[in-house]
Amino acid sequence: MTSLPSAPLGLTYTSSHEAVRVELSGDLDHLHADRLTGAVDRLLAAHPGLRDLRLDCAGLSSVDSSGLAALLMVRRLADKAGAGLHIDGRTVQLNRILEITGTLDYLTAPGAGTQPLRRTGAGTARAGGPAEDNHPSTPPTGPEPRT
Repeated sequence: MTSLPSAPLGLTYTSSHEAVRVELSGDLDHLHADRLTGAVDRLLAAHPGLRDLRLDCAGLSSVDSSGLAALLMVRRLADKAGAGLHIDGRTVQLNRILEITGTLDYLTAPGAGTQPLRRTGAGTARAGGPAEDNHPSTPPTGPEPRT
């Protein structure tokens, strides 16, 4: 089986006082994923107080697992900087990857500072609370091993 060569990841930036828009084109894959995370890290450092980081993904040709990992890292970087992340122009392929991996809601939800109401327990909803209340609990691992 022969694979096609990867198309370089193109990044084009536009910015205002409170928002930065990054247009992505080409392949967001194992060869180019670090380019996105590095660029976003530099943009967030250069724009302290940034409110919105918008990634326009309409020009992406493909996204692999490394590209998905890069998008997850971008989300963490944006949350750390207090900026909202918006993934615009999602292609059918990108939406499918995000849905299959269960990351669509995480990547498209409001940032950490503006978490939506989450259901806990038997249909109750509440906002905020300790950090562990905002994350799904880990499944039980079974009984403690005996010594």
